[in-house]
Amino acid sequence: MKITGKTLIEMGFKSGKWFPEALEYVNSKDLSNEEIMEYLEQYRPGPEIPLLENHANFSINIKAENNLETENVAKVIDTMEVLMKTPTLVDGAIMPDACPTGPSGNIPVGGVAVAKNAIHPGMHSADICCSVMLTDFGNANPKDVLDAAHSVTHFGFGGRSREDQFRFPSDLLKEIENNVFLNDQKSISAARSHLGTQGDGNHFLFVGKSKKTDNTMLVTHHGSRGFGANLYTKGMKVAERFRKEISPQTLKQNAWIPYETEEGKAYWEALQIIRKWTKKNHEVLHDATLNKLGVEKENRFWNEHNFVFKDGDLFYHAKGATPLDPKFMPDITGPRLIPLNMSEPVLIVEGKTTNTNLGFAPHGAGRNISRTQHRKSKTGTFQEIFEQETKGLDVRFFSDEIDITELPSAYKNAETVRNQMEEFGLGEVIDEVMPYGCIMAGDWEKNAPWKRRRKRNTRK
Repeated sequence: MKITGKTLIEMGFKSGKWFPEALEYVNSKDLSNEEIMEYLEQYRPGPEIPLLENHANFSINIKAENNLETENVAKVIDTMEVLMKTPTLVDGAIMPDACPTGPSGNIPVGGVAVAKNAIHPGMHSADICCSVMLTDFGNANPKDVLDAAHSVTHFGFGGRSREDQFRFPSDLLKEIENNVFLNDQKSISAARSHLGTQGDGNHFLFVGKSKKTDNTMLVTHHGSRGFGANLYTKGMKVAERFRKEISPQTLKQNAWIPYETEEGKAYWEALQIIRKWTKKNHEVLHDATLNKLGVEKENRFWNEHNFVFKDGDLFYHAKGATPLDPKFMPDITGPRLIPLNMSEPVLIVEGKTTNTNLGFAPHGAGRNISRTQHRKSKTGTFQEIFEQETKGLDVRFFSDEIDITELPSAYKNAETVRNQMEEFGLGEVIDEVMPYGCIMAGDWEKNAPWKRRRKRNTRK
C-alpha cells in the first residue's frame, strides 16, 4: 500500500517539511509495517510544553513615587507575571524606566527575560539592536557639530536615494547573502538604503559637553531600521510555527525558536549580523560629521538595547535595558550610555552584575503614559509648549514639524530614574554629557509623501 501525506496525518503526524523525504523513503523501500513505524517515529512530535504553573522569578528594580507611577508599576508587574509563565524562562528583571507595551504578557520596555536554549523574537521587538553611540569631538564648537551632523543625517520615512547612499561594506554584504534569514532582496535593499538613517519616534542625534572634560560629544540613538524589522517579521513567523507544534498554550507574542535547531542557529547568526549593521549605521553618521568638520575623534563607544545576549545556554532578552556586564558585549570599548530626555544629560555609566540587576541597567527615562495621553494632557499651542520645554537649547525637528510627545514632559522624571539606579545598584554615573541641542524626526507624517500626493489629487 502506498503511503501518502493523508495517511501520515491519519497516523497522528503533523504536516511538515519532512513529509516529502519521508514519503519517498517509505514508498521506495520494501519495508514491513513495523519498519515503517520505526522509521516514522523520529518525526513524531514530543509532548506539548505547558505554561509554568507559577511564574519564574523576576527582580523588581522600580518603585512608584506618585499616583501615576503606582498605576504604571502595577501594570508592569502584571505583564511580567504573565510573561514569566512562558516555559523557557528562568529569570527576569524590570528596570526603573519600565513601562507596559501592548497586552498583558508582553515584555515591557525596561524588561529583561532570561530563556534557556530559546530565542524569543517578540522579546527584542521589531526595533532590533536599538542602540546609542558617543563620539568625543574634543574642543569642537557644539553648534558646529550639530550643524554638520544635521547636514549628513536622515530622519523619517524610508531610506536614502541611490546617489546619497553610503558605501556598503563588502564583507558585511557577504555575511548577509550567506544567511537564510537575511539574503532576500527586500532585506538587502533595506540594508543598503537605510544605512545612515535614524528613523523616527524617540530616536535622536544629541550634542553636548562632557561635565568632566568639557569636550564636545555627539550621541546618536537609533536601531536597525527596515533591515532589522524584516528579520523580526521572519523570526516571528518561524517562532509561531514552533509554538503551534510544541507549546500552543504560550502567547503568540512569546513564541520562541529553539536554539539547538537549524533555524535557531541561523537566527542567532542573523542577530549578530544585524548588530554589526546597526553599529555601522551609527559609525557612518559620526564619521561623516567628523569629516565635514575636518576633526579627528578623541574617543568612541556604544551599547545596544532591544537585543538578545548569550551566556552559555541562557539567552538574555533585554527590551529597553542596557547591558552592564562586559560578557554581553564582545567589542566593549568603554562605559555605557543612558540618555534621559533632550533637556537632561546623557549619563555615562559603569556597573557590576548583581543577582537583581542580572547585568543590566535602564536604557533611559521611559514613560508613565502613552503618547496620546500625553498629547491630550497638554494645553497651549505646540509652539508654546515647545518653547517652554526647550528653553536655552538648540532643539530641531528634521521634518520641521514639532512632536510634543518627544518633549521632556513626555518622559518619567529624570531625577527619579537616577535615584532608583543608585538605590537598586544599576550602574554608577562616571560622567555626564550636558545638553547643548538635539535633532529628532518630529511629526514627519504630517507632510509625508503619500499625504502630499493625496492633497494634490484632491485639488485636481
